[in-house]
Amino acid sequence: MENNVRIRVAQDSDLEPLLVLYQQLHLADEPLPEADIVRGTWGEILSDPKMQCFIADLNGEVVASCVLVVVPNLTRGARPYGLIENVVTHASYRHQGIGTTLLRHALRAAWSQNCYKVMLLTGSKRDEVHQFYEQAGFIKGDKTGFIARP
Repeated sequence: MENNVRIRVAQDSDLEPLLVLYQQLHLADEPLPEADIVRGTWGEILSDPKMQCFIADLNGEVVASCVLVVVPNLTRGARPYGLIENVVTHASYRHQGIGTTLLRHALRAAWSQNCYKVMLLTGSKRDEVHQFYEQAGFIKGDKTGFIARP
């Protein structure tokens, strides 16, 4: 199955299928604001050269996605670092290598932009989720993550 998947940068027309996919990311997520605000945010994401929303496309269907943000930096030889967020694979397509392929693509994109590291946080405590990220190239326990919320 993995060979039929095409990883690409999201396009304007991907908004609706992406929003459907995101419903599987956080089952109890906050409701979205009005459509014009969502569309405006989507436009910001697509036009920001430091952000890339990657889509795993299987025969025209959006089956997985993640977002890479590359952050300029004045340490590590002024090399940027990357953040990956909103990693999700449609439940019907999990355990087929699609998510791993997607994350490896995002990592290659970060390395091609000279990032010295890429960070990713997960709220999941499940070992299989941690193993998935490790299989894709991330190291568990190298650093400790902290989150502040308003």
